[in-house]
Amino acid sequence: MDDDGDIDMFFSNWNNKNPTDRLFVVSCFVAALVGILTIAYSAFQWRRNINLSWMKAIARSKKNPKARHKVPVAPHTWVLESVSRGKNFNCCVCFNTTGPSQTLGPLAASDSFLHRCSICDAAAHLSCSSSAQKDCKCVSMIGYERVMHQWAVRWTEVTDQPDETSFCSYCEEPCSGSFLSGSPIWCCLWCQRLVHVDCHSSMSNETGDVCDLGPFRRLILSPLHVKELNQHPSGGFLSSITHGANEIASTVRASIRSQSKKYKHGNAISTGTGNSGSTGDMSTESTADTNQAVNGSHEMEENCNGTVDVDLQHQDADVDNKLDSKPSFQKSSSMTKKDESLRMKQRYELTDLSSDARPLLVFINKKSGAQRGNSLRQRLNILLNPIQVFELSSAQGPEVGLYLFRKVPHFRVLVCGGDGTVGWVLDTIEKQNFVSPPPVAILPAGTGNDLARVLSWGGGLGAVERQGGLCTVLHHIEHAAVTILDRWKVAILNQQGKQLQPPKFMNNYLGIGCDAKVALDIHNLREENPEKFYNQFMNKVLYAREGAKGIMDRTFVDFPWQVRVEVDGVEIEVPEDAEGVLVANIGSYMGGVDLWQNEDETYDNFDPQSMHDKILEVVSISGTWHLGKLQVGLSRARRLAQGQSIKIQLFAAFPVQIDGEPWFQQPCTLSISHHGQAFMLKRAAEEPLGHAAAIITDVLENAETTHVINASQKRALLQEMALRLT
Repeated sequence: MDDDGDIDMFFSNWNNKNPTDRLFVVSCFVAALVGILTIAYSAFQWRRNINLSWMKAIARSKKNPKARHKVPVAPHTWVLESVSRGKNFNCCVCFNTTGPSQTLGPLAASDSFLHRCSICDAAAHLSCSSSAQKDCKCVSMIGYERVMHQWAVRWTEVTDQPDETSFCSYCEEPCSGSFLSGSPIWCCLWCQRLVHVDCHSSMSNETGDVCDLGPFRRLILSPLHVKELNQHPSGGFLSSITHGANEIASTVRASIRSQSKKYKHGNAISTGTGNSGSTGDMSTESTADTNQAVNGSHEMEENCNGTVDVDLQHQDADVDNKLDSKPSFQKSSSMTKKDESLRMKQRYELTDLSSDARPLLVFINKKSGAQRGNSLRQRLNILLNPIQVFELSSAQGPEVGLYLFRKVPHFRVLVCGGDGTVGWVLDTIEKQNFVSPPPVAILPAGTGNDLARVLSWGGGLGAVERQGGLCTVLHHIEHAAVTILDRWKVAILNQQGKQLQPPKFMNNYLGIGCDAKVALDIHNLREENPEKFYNQFMNKVLYAREGAKGIMDRTFVDFPWQVRVEVDGVEIEVPEDAEGVLVANIGSYMGGVDLWQNEDETYDNFDPQSMHDKILEVVSISGTWHLGKLQVGLSRARRLAQGQSIKIQLFAAFPVQIDGEPWFQQPCTLSISHHGQAFMLKRAAEEPLGHAAAIITDVLENAETTHVINASQKRALLQEMALRLT
């Protein structure tokens, strides 16, 4: 009550003051507020200038020959980038900001772009980059006995940082880039550990600057075992400017080609026998790279991975043919030529890896639904050896990376993309005829990410970031369990049983009817307007919009009488209200929908679904509205059958999709049979079974390394483990 009385008295006195007094009080308050903000801004600018001064001092100390230790040196791998994206960076040579100048008028080409290192994230003006210090990550230390720390200035904030690396590795005091926090810091480009500059000399004297590669040492391809095969001469100032101009010009040409291709493509829909339906990631996750990006990713391929073939005129149809065709082991001469071609592209060779190493081979599809390929590559280059990170495009498939790792006895593969990208990589691994095929983990960067969901890797990059980012992903990959995935061959036959085209391969599901029509509409929309598909959320919004358009569409009202389904030689009746049939291999469809639902006790005559039991499940859906209800859990698909061999005869033309890759199919017979099994990595859950599977996997790999068991015995044991621990 007293407080209320004081407040009332204050307002009463305030109202009784004359206007001049009230204006004076308000003016004083505003002046005080402005003064406080001015002081705060000045302090911020002072701290920023001091930090920049420290950074300059650190960089200059690295140029001092007396202060530099005997460590390998490597030039930066510069890629061209728009200034607007690098406006918060400081040039690593002149230390001035890389942001656009404040002058009026149009910007010059040299002012509109900057050079950014695709490995260590340093930035430099186009005119400064040729003078930059050679202090980037050295991917090859062949001839050294130990990996040496490569200390560098941290030019940008690191997104992925292990918790234990936030302290100085010598004095164990907290590290910070702030001047008020004490001594400035260096960061090792390999182990990500930090050290105060003041502590570095003492630590170097005690440890000799030897690096153990940090917490991900088993996954990192050690530079001690990377041999450089040839050298590319580096240009000077003039070549730097010339290269930048060439990249800008190629960007303009690529834009013109893109517009021309878009105009020619129009609204055409393939009405042939389904050449666009390859599982090689050609539609909803197109890897076509006919537009060379401004950031010069192809230059990175040449400088790090050594893949100098950047034929940007390569078309998607050529990739389709490569993916759909099976390798001919009878034509050894063609295989020899292919190996020779891959060998000519390599700049590095791997030698004498330790038996306990499990290096990670990374494939990134920057065209996948989330459109985060460039960011992922930059972050993985920091955490791993850059030569173990490959970008997929229409000009470069997974063959180049797999050829580099061909002599590594045990390695793992990480696919950063969606379901189509995973299928592409699995097809390529199968064609390499590995004695012990590498298991595959998935970083879900597509739209649906159904296979990643059933393997517990998550439904998208957002979930990955919330769980700790790439450091957590790498930890889970190292401790993941190997499981088995059935792979199925889909043959397209005419009425006489003759194959119309090379077979396709299914990992997730096959759909005919209304669901495939939605996928086909999205595919055509993406071909016409690729700029609309810039992240996972917008992709799902567009899927929902196209699905809503088909709610009133009765195109498939005659569907049950225009298809014939046969499972293991027995004809299956298609319900009269069905507008589509789905054949499922995994328990996730359309971004997480469980079509079979093993916990459903309504059906007593069916077995639970499994992705490694060599059996497929067949269900029907009754329209686009039914698909929407499935998505939100308000309905269930209708179970029809289970079997090992499925034939679906089409008496009319229908949209068909395999793992999200759609095409329009003329009347034919789709024959689905078991093709083989692939090794996949499943994230070990917190329960004991998950950890037990991961430990058993490691034990079996070690047993194969020491020749206690052979590759076929290991495969049989892994298959048995997958069945028993499911």
